[in-house]
Amino acid sequence: MPDIVKTVAVVGQGYVGLPVAMRAVEQGYRVIGIDLDERRVEGLRSGISFVEDVSDAELARAIASGSYTPTTDYADVNGFDFAVIAVPTPLRESVPDLSFIESSGVALAERMKPGATVILESTTYPGTTEELLVPILESGSGLTAGSDFYVGYSPERIDPGNQQWGFVTTPKIVSGINPESLEKVQAFYDSLVDTTVPVPTPKEAELAKLLENTFRHVNIALVNELAIFAHQLGVNVWESIDAANTKPFGFMKFTPGPGVGGHCLPVDPSYLSWQVRRKLGQNFRFVELANDVNDNMPQYVTQRVMHLLNASSRALRGSKILLVGMAYKKNSGDIRESPSLRLLELLHDEGAEVFAVDDHVEAHRWPANVTKVSLTEDTIAGMDIAVLLTDHDTLELELLNTADVPVLDTRNRLNGPKIEIL
Repeated sequence: MPDIVKTVAVVGQGYVGLPVAMRAVEQGYRVIGIDLDERRVEGLRSGISFVEDVSDAELARAIASGSYTPTTDYADVNGFDFAVIAVPTPLRESVPDLSFIESSGVALAERMKPGATVILESTTYPGTTEELLVPILESGSGLTAGSDFYVGYSPERIDPGNQQWGFVTTPKIVSGINPESLEKVQAFYDSLVDTTVPVPTPKEAELAKLLENTFRHVNIALVNELAIFAHQLGVNVWESIDAANTKPFGFMKFTPGPGVGGHCLPVDPSYLSWQVRRKLGQNFRFVELANDVNDNMPQYVTQRVMHLLNASSRALRGSKILLVGMAYKKNSGDIRESPSLRLLELLHDEGAEVFAVDDHVEAHRWPANVTKVSLTEDTIAGMDIAVLLTDHDTLELELLNTADVPVLDTRNRLNGPKIEIL
């Protein structure tokens, strides 16, 4: 618990920034949560959390304590002690978009006092902290990084909905641009999480984050392609994966699905591939191959839907299709880069009429080109086929098991007579 109440500015109040803000409040900091989405900020002020890992009750307690202030105005963070930048870093036509980091850096620099510490958590390529963020902070503040103020990188490791490994219990990689910065960054996170893992420079920390998700991306691509071939060979790939997983060494279980989504897997490996190509003039072939496999999974799901309809003497054009689960991840409302969005486009292109179920997705983030429905017997009966994309615990999956229409199960959760697994 800090001896003197210090101010923490957390830029970005999404799936990464909001849990950081709540934990900092819990540990005695005064927290200013900055987000430029006015609708999101209004919701936070009203005690409404859209992040599954932060309950409405927890948010309400933080606001009632007077230690948490959500705002769209950077003026509210004048003279901050710590700033955590947790803003999106999307890809725009396969090129990293760092504009949110840049604008955050400019705004913070104007309000920074000597002795402040700025920490970047956003996923990015090795070199961003030192080559991009530090010059912005120095230019805007007139101060010198490493002596007048401190800078570090600590990659986010948020896994929405994970009940075992949350922000506090997941080891936190920390780094600084010099030893003094590392000391400040590590001390800050030591007050928030159970374990910190220091690395020599921000570049190692930035690469570690990309390595973690590239590892997942490549292995998911492996089992996705294996699932395609196993189906063609008449082999149940899920049984094979479970059997292989009984080996106590040398194997880690990954499962197939309709594609990858969220703020990490579709983006992080491409950051690494882009940097290798830009700096070294070479192709990161593993990443590019994984991108190709995972990006094409919605197309494969579309083909499987078409084949199931053909078996019922129906064409895809004009058919009513129910997509069950739109978020990219179970028990999450995060629809960013979700494979369901690409599948939706493909089905529309083929002339299908598409309906979808997902109560986790915020109303203002619901795709405009799909009708939202509830999962009921009547809803299913009115469809020509259903596709299970995201197996939320809140879904009554037994309704799909007993459905009288074909069901494509991309998550291996169903066992009814008309179920076909991916």
